[in-house]
Amino acid sequence: MENERMAADFADLMDTVNGQIRAIADAQRKRVELMATASVRDGRVTVTCNADGVPIDTEFSEDIDELDYDDIAAAVTEAAQAAAADVARQAQELIAPIQKTRSRLPSLSAMVEGLPELRAKVPEPQRASFDPPAAREQAEPGQRRRSLTEDED
Repeated sequence: MENERMAADFADLMDTVNGQIRAIADAQRKRVELMATASVRDGRVTVTCNADGVPIDTEFSEDIDELDYDDIAAAVTEAAQAAAADVARQAQELIAPIQKTRSRLPSLSAMVEGLPELRAKVPEPQRASFDPPAAREQAEPGQRRRSLTEDED
């Protein structure tokens, strides 16, 4: 009787894992189609980023000449960063249900005695700095600079 229950539990777990794999594949297909657009300086500068946060289109309004070159450069950077942050948020929303289901799954170490807890060994991803090169050079060696997500908090 115990073996039948364990077999049924294992079959349920495998169904969940297979569903997760399908959900991940579906989320990956949807993610590559994501885009985000941000406009700054009263719509004078608009940048669109793809799912990887790479600018794929930049547009200037007809009144862009009201800004000087430094303002235009700063606006392009600002709009690109905002669009990249937006597309990252959209991607996070896509994978949130997958992460929620995954958090409810038992770990391998809970299922098989003696296996190490692998999730604890995976390092957290680090965010890249949004500081321009000149600001990075001013930072002390080894000092981590701000990222866009830190500025938003």
